[in-house]
Amino acid sequence: MTDIHHPVGKPARLSITRTTTGGIRVLALVGELDADNAGALRQALRIGEESARLTVLDLGGITFMDSSAISVLAAARRDADAAGGWLRMAALTAPVERVVELVGLDTIIACYPTLAEALKP
Repeated sequence: MTDIHHPVGKPARLSITRTTTGGIRVLALVGELDADNAGALRQALRIGEESARLTVLDLGGITFMDSSAISVLAAARRDADAAGGWLRMAALTAPVERVVELVGLDTIIACYPTLAEALKP
């Protein structure tokens, strides 16, 4: 299953493609993660179905991330833990990796160099 989400009424600065691989939800993000589209990210990360308990974010297409996205990701990690699941990030671009490390998000959400590695049990 694949869904592509764009913020309503705004230019497509973020696209989110959803697939499921081996029972793991994969959200492939392309564009910028900021206050203008944090709501779209929050909605995509909602835990509402069984496959949503295990989620990998493919961030290989993200060029920018601000504090609003960091807050959404931290909350999603908390929700995944509460549901008995996990949240992982994969293929972080250099600018995103720098932000993630500066704020310590990599200490609460596991980061993997590739999507394939993040999907391993």
